[in-house]
Amino acid sequence: MAGHHRSAASRARILVRRLHLWLGLSLGLLFVVLGLTGSALVFYTSIDAALHPAIQARQNDPAPAMTSPAWDRALATGRARWHDAQGKWTFEVTRESGAIQARYYPAPGHHADRTMVWFSGDGTHIVRAEPWGGYLMTWLYELHMQLLAGDVGGQVVGWSGVALLLLLISGVVAWWPRGSWRKALAFKRDAAPIRRLRDVHKLSALWSMPLLFVLVATGVLLALPSVTQTLLHPAPIPAPKSPHGGAGRTTIVQAFRLAQHALPGGRIVFIDMPTAPETPIRVRLQMPGDPHPRFPGSYVFVDRPSGRVLAVHDVRRGGTGSVVARWIRTLHDGTVGGLATRVLAVGLGFVPAVLFATGLLHWLRRRRAARGG
Repeated sequence: MAGHHRSAASRARILVRRLHLWLGLSLGLLFVVLGLTGSALVFYTSIDAALHPAIQARQNDPAPAMTSPAWDRALATGRARWHDAQGKWTFEVTRESGAIQARYYPAPGHHADRTMVWFSGDGTHIVRAEPWGGYLMTWLYELHMQLLAGDVGGQVVGWSGVALLLLLISGVVAWWPRGSWRKALAFKRDAAPIRRLRDVHKLSALWSMPLLFVLVATGVLLALPSVTQTLLHPAPIPAPKSPHGGAGRTTIVQAFRLAQHALPGGRIVFIDMPTAPETPIRVRLQMPGDPHPRFPGSYVFVDRPSGRVLAVHDVRRGGTGSVVARWIRTLHDGTVGGLATRVLAVGLGFVPAVLFATGLLHWLRRRRAARGG
């Protein structure tokens, strides 16, 4: 009976190893692409600024204060160039010196994607304007998130990520020692090349496994938002409509003040300024305890004609699902622990390339040896 159990266990281990092998061969290259592009994107805004002299030249411009007319001046400058009556402007509040960063979204239904726009620090002129996906760092972003294939590519990335989780788990199960743990964790420098390849593959995977699992799992949740909604049930973000007609009179500076009053202690990060009269201004803030500095989860909605606050979404009051959901992005992009964890995330992005290369070479050497080559 004991022999029968050992035989069954051996067969199960062989099946797991085969599963790990074929998942690695079929998805390994995708894992490499996602890892390397993810590394590049950890510091993508800094890299992009360094690659563009027009932005670098603006680094001495003082950051506009929250009460500065530069914000509304920049909005007027942008609207003078893009006249879409249903378009939307989003301004990022970095509080850093340099150009004012913004995104212009054409009306829904237009085939054009967003345009990334940089204004001078006083908002009087446009320093740089490029379509999203039309320059290196946003091209890498689209490759990482959607394989340059839109929503279909995002689905492929998400569900492939589920298979990559299985790849990682099967690797641990296939490796799990039946005898000495010390031997299983050893690296034999004087062993045959095929054994050294296996040891590099094994140890690279083992030491990085917990962090790789977190990166892949959070990547799946980001790529498949409907799955995330089903699993976590975070509190929905309000979508109020303006009860008033007519042109909006509320300025960016006024909206900043109203948002700070509605959510005291919040740090404003983005503001959406729509053109359509029924759509309110949306201010995005980071509240104390919200872990992501650039993409926090709290919002204030301001009616443009009246200047009245229509709705407030405080992520801290969203329940357990909202608490868990707000950690997904910060764990994925390494911002969870500041500079140290971002640097660690860059290094982890190279691990899939090491695993794929060593696993492929080990498999090829074994095939050659089996054929007597």
